[in-house]
Amino acid sequence: MAVVTGGGTGLGLFTARELASHGADVALASRGEARLAAAAAEIRAATGRKVLAIGADVSDYACVKKLFQRVDETFGRVDILVNGASANFVRPSETLTSVRWRKVVDIVLNGTFHCSVEAGRRMLARGEGAIINLVASYAWTGAPGFAPSASAKAGVVALTRTLGVEWAARGVRVNAVCPGLIDTQQSRERLWPEEWMRKALLESVPARRFGREKDVSDAVLYLCAPDTRYAAGEVLTVDGGAATGGVPYLRFLEKTGIVRRVRSRKDSKKPPPAGNPL
Repeated sequence: MAVVTGGGTGLGLFTARELASHGADVALASRGEARLAAAAAEIRAATGRKVLAIGADVSDYACVKKLFQRVDETFGRVDILVNGASANFVRPSETLTSVRWRKVVDIVLNGTFHCSVEAGRRMLARGEGAIINLVASYAWTGAPGFAPSASAKAGVVALTRTLGVEWAARGVRVNAVCPGLIDTQQSRERLWPEEWMRKALLESVPARRFGREKDVSDAVLYLCAPDTRYAAGEVLTVDGGAATGGVPYLRFLEKTGIVRRVRSRKDSKKPPPAGNPL
C-alpha cells in the first residue's frame, strides 16, 4: 500500500498511477480535493486497485496525523510513502516576504518531515517499508530565484540521508529521487512556454532531451523494490546528465567540431591522421 503526497497532479499523479499498475493500493493526498477525486477515479478505473483520495495539508502536522489514521482505517498498513508535495515562488530573493518563505519551507521540508515520521513509525513497528522523497538538483547547487525551494529541498536531502542511516538497520529504507527537466503539461506552461525558452533549457541537458514522467516513476519503483533493500540515504538523479557539471565544456567540444570528428572516425573505423591526438 502506497501513500503519495502531491498525488493529484504532475509527477505525483503519474507515480501513483504507476504504483497502482504494479499492484499497489494507493492513497492520494493533496490540498486540491476536487482534482484528487478525479485522479483517484482515473487510477481506479485503469488499474482496478483500491484508491483513496484524502484532502490534506502536509504543512499541518495535525492534518497529517488524520491522513495516516484514514490510511490505517482503510488499508490497515502503509508500505510505501512518496513525498511529492511541493511549492515554490520564483522571485528575486530580495523581493521575497517571510510569509512566502515560510509557506514553501512548511510544505516542502516540514511536510516531508511530518509524513516521514508518521509513516516511519508505522513501518518501524513492522520492520519494513520504503520512503522516497522527490528533490531537485538545486538543493546542492542553488538556483537564482528559487531560494525558498532550494533551501527546503536541501533540508529534504539532509533529512533523507539522516533517516536513511538512522532507520536502515530497522528495515525502513529512506531514499530520494532527483528529477531533472521533465516534460509535463505544467512544465510546458510554466518553465518553457515559448520555443526559445525550450531551446535554451535543452542546452543545459547533455542528453539533449527533456525527461519523461516515466523516467521519474521508474526510479521511484526501483527504490521501492525488494531488490534495492541495501540502498539507504541515497539520492538517485534522473536528469540526462545535467547535474554533473560538465555541460559547458561538452557544448564547447560540440561547437568546435571535436565531438563530431571523433564520432565520425569511430563510425568509419579509420585511424586518426598522424600527429592529431584526437
